[in-house]
Amino acid sequence: MQRVLSTYRYINQPLTPALLAEISQAGIATVEIFCAPQHFSYREPQAVRELADTLGEYRLALHALHSPTERDLSPGRESGVPISISDPERIRRLDAVDEVKRALEVAERIPCRYLIQHMGHGRQSADPRKLDAAFSSLEQLSIFAKARGVTIALENTPDELGAPSSLQHFIADTHLHDLRLCFDTGHAHIEDGVEPGIDAMRERVVTAHIHDNHREKDEHLLPYEGTIDWEAALAALANAPQPVALVLELKEQAGGKPTLDQIRTTFDKLEKNFEGKRPRS
Repeated sequence: MQRVLSTYRYINQPLTPALLAEISQAGIATVEIFCAPQHFSYREPQAVRELADTLGEYRLALHALHSPTERDLSPGRESGVPISISDPERIRRLDAVDEVKRALEVAERIPCRYLIQHMGHGRQSADPRKLDAAFSSLEQLSIFAKARGVTIALENTPDELGAPSSLQHFIADTHLHDLRLCFDTGHAHIEDGVEPGIDAMRERVVTAHIHDNHREKDEHLLPYEGTIDWEAALAALANAPQPVALVLELKEQAGGKPTLDQIRTTFDKLEKNFEGKRPRS
């Protein structure tokens, strides 16, 4: 099992060489970088060059970029200005598409396989106007991403627009067959459940965000700290039609937890359980 850590755990601090060195020293060889300006200045060529040099120095591979979801998020604020590719207002939608393109340009300097993309922002219904807007956005973004060697993976979110079945139907209806899916265990657990969510997305799922909660809010806890049935969840992921990368996407908790030691221990447990459930060739 490839060990991939999302830098979402550190979103409230800059993505410095020292932080990446600590991640590497914890035995993690691959990261997913969350594109939030206060964390990683993806629009700044110098910041991208420095990140490329640091990743090379510590032999860290970039699995994916997480598309920006907000702008102007400053320390101490709970939220910034939403970025939504499904916004029916054309000016705001085009602005969102432009922002996602700036994140995708990172792949020109630092190769990666996927861009993780939310369909909307917050809890949204599957309004036909929003679906049309998302189609227009993703039609452009898929071409832009493909030219940079990147595949866009839509992530399920706890709302109607981003529900697992909605994403699968969206791809089938729009014929945007280059799109793939990112299965988020925590988001699925809040809604209809992990196993039904995986079943709905299994044809196109290529990567997964792994985290836990108590089915009340999106806590982004370490696996086994919430109420997800990880035996069943890992079995479903292990038996997907194509290999699924497991990305720990955690949130900083009180007291600076989870620590990298805790993350490493959780990776050990996940790896043992996941590999034991993979089909034998």
